[in-house]
Amino acid sequence: MPSKNIPQKVLIIRFSSLGDIVLTSIVVRTLKKQLNCEIHFLTKKGFKDIVASNPYIDKVWLFDQTLSDLLNELKAQRFDLIVDLQNNLRSRMIRLYLWQIPVTSYYKANFEKWLSVHFKINRLPKQHIALRYLNALKKYKVKDDGEGLDYFIPATDQVNLVELNINRPYIALVIGAAHFTKRIPVHKLQELISLIKGNYGILLIGGKAEFEIGKQLESDRVINLCGKYSINQSASLLEQSSMVIAPDTGMMHISAALKKPIRSIWGSTLPEFGFWPFYGTNHPDMNISFEVQGLTCRPCSRFGRSECPQGHFNCMEMQLITKVIKNL
Repeated sequence: MPSKNIPQKVLIIRFSSLGDIVLTSIVVRTLKKQLNCEIHFLTKKGFKDIVASNPYIDKVWLFDQTLSDLLNELKAQRFDLIVDLQNNLRSRMIRLYLWQIPVTSYYKANFEKWLSVHFKINRLPKQHIALRYLNALKKYKVKDDGEGLDYFIPATDQVNLVELNINRPYIALVIGAAHFTKRIPVHKLQELISLIKGNYGILLIGGKAEFEIGKQLESDRVINLCGKYSINQSASLLEQSSMVIAPDTGMMHISAALKKPIRSIWGSTLPEFGFWPFYGTNHPDMNISFEVQGLTCRPCSRFGRSECPQGHFNCMEMQLITKVIKNL
């Protein structure tokens, strides 16, 4: 008989965003493998495909239906534990409705981030956010297994490079990001592409919003795939690359989950917020981060902004691209 102290049926809540959901994969795997519990995952409809292919998840719930219907269905599941990895007003509403179920959450370090953004005082936890997620399960003796993050690509989403006429090693260059101050400026992308040796092809990865920028960059060796593939298909392209160059985005975290070499370029946000590429202690750290040091205006936001509040965007404009492509 299982111990009464070990949850048998667990609901994990994480609505968004892409990178944050990928970062929860360490919790999903360790819960399943160490406690052998039934795992349900609640997220937004747009992220269904990211978690649906995870073999450690037994059922995916989507936050796109009438809230009352969803709450009633969740209540009927009789969960033993809620792991709230969103920890915001919306997730707390769900917890309140399911008040009889024990809840565990994680430390968001919002005050420390506020100090960093507004006063440039660094009191941020030294621990990666993925491990802070995992700390929510300390009570249940769930431990880090050193395997980092997971990302599972269904066979139907595997991209055939032969069909794309790609027959040489390539670098995946991620040009999209949710916020302007995380994006690499177009002229910096052009410089980066011009300096990468010709023995590499270059695949541009991004969403529909980046398609026109991609058109400005494409050439005989630069293929613009922005907006042409799903998240899982884009992950397949990352998996088959020789290296990924990316700003602070969900695709960067997917690349780390796939154990790819990464050169990450940081604008207004800091790796110290806990979101540097995370490989796990059983795998080599294959990320090199590039930041403009000494800027008194950085960080200007926890998540990124729609424009540079100072107007100069020095956190990206002063990036030395020659350093980014060194030894390529």
